[in-house]
Amino acid sequence: MGLFHEFRQFTMRGSAIDMGVGVVLGAALSSFIDSLVRDILLPPVGLLYSKMNIENLYISLNGRTYSSLAEAQEAGVATINYGLFISATIRFLIILFVVFLVVRQINRWKKPHQHPLESMTKKECPYCCLSIPNKAKICPHCSSKLEKKQKEENNAPRWRIN
Repeated sequence: MGLFHEFRQFTMRGSAIDMGVGVVLGAALSSFIDSLVRDILLPPVGLLYSKMNIENLYISLNGRTYSSLAEAQEAGVATINYGLFISATIRFLIILFVVFLVVRQINRWKKPHQHPLESMTKKECPYCCLSIPNKAKICPHCSSKLEKKQKEENNAPRWRIN
């Protein structure tokens, strides 16, 4: 019962659910990005380079010249397919940029108190000079109570130890 309970808690955490949603969206987005790169972005780039198909760029390791990558592969020749690598790199960068935009927008929608970095910011305990969480009311190192004084003329918060 304990193992099942732990597994259920793990799967119901926000991070595990977010990761699952991200994997599903990434798989769905991948075919869309593949089509965008292969069918929309690479043909104009190939047109700039004398009407060549970028995915058809390769180096034959046996020294012979073939009219296409498919012909070289049919002949069983070992090739370095740098055109496919360029295409995969472009797809990766587009996917990375789209994921960045999605995460950026989600972070904008979150309420300020839900932002994960806010709870991770640190301040220094005025008594023991060690780093403590920003919202700490008692120092976990020296057990001093920290109270925020009223704002003074310079509007800087002051801390006192009880």
